[in-house]
Amino acid sequence: MKTKLIYHTNSFTYECTAKVVAVNGDEIALDATVFYPGGGGQMADRGTISWDNQQNQASVIAMSKRNDVVWHTLDYPPPSIGTEVVGSIDWDFRYQMMRTHTALHILCGIIWQEFGVQVTGGQMYPDRARMDFAMENLDKDRIAYIENKVNEAIETDYPIRVYTLPREKAFAIPDLVRTKINLLPPHIEEVRIVEIVGLDLQADGGTHVNHTSEVGGIRITRTENKGRINKRIEIVLD
Repeated sequence: MKTKLIYHTNSFTYECTAKVVAVNGDEIALDATVFYPGGGGQMADRGTISWDNQQNQASVIAMSKRNDVVWHTLDYPPPSIGTEVVGSIDWDFRYQMMRTHTALHILCGIIWQEFGVQVTGGQMYPDRARMDFAMENLDKDRIAYIENKVNEAIETDYPIRVYTLPREKAFAIPDLVRTKINLLPPHIEEVRIVEIVGLDLQADGGTHVNHTSEVGGIRITRTENKGRINKRIEIVLD
């Protein structure tokens, strides 16, 4: 059984009806979900699952994806198998993550174009995000230059496309994977692609906005030396 990942085809869907297909303690699996379970540095969605015409409602307090099944951990005794439920995400939090994730892709794309360096790590938080690069020089002038180029790309309002390709065809694209370590498991036959048209193209499983202008703008608030050839850049959204 695989959970239908509604967030993969439309990141703007914030609610859906689904059926409980498995129960494991305080966890339930659904045949479809709008909840992003987290991964690749992006935080998991928050929200609620309700059933019996909203007579019963539980908060989703944790999530995990195991063997193509998304499990939702509830703070309330779960419904039984076969129950029809309504899953509703915290839209404000989701949209913040979408904007933040797209901002990191823009940052990654600009640094790749300008300096040709790879990503060594990244993480999103509710109020900020950071990305690490295999970069030796990150002085004040370069920081200001990067920030300016990212904001120029945001204002250009590049469209963003999301689609899948067969693994062989996807990996024929040069520089599709920007991390120093390829994090895509070998069993994945189709690769989800997020393309900022005219700027960036990456394999990615997270949620994104439709145009770069939705990001609004970024500020580089902090940098850190994580090694001779490893620099951390922390950003916030404007």
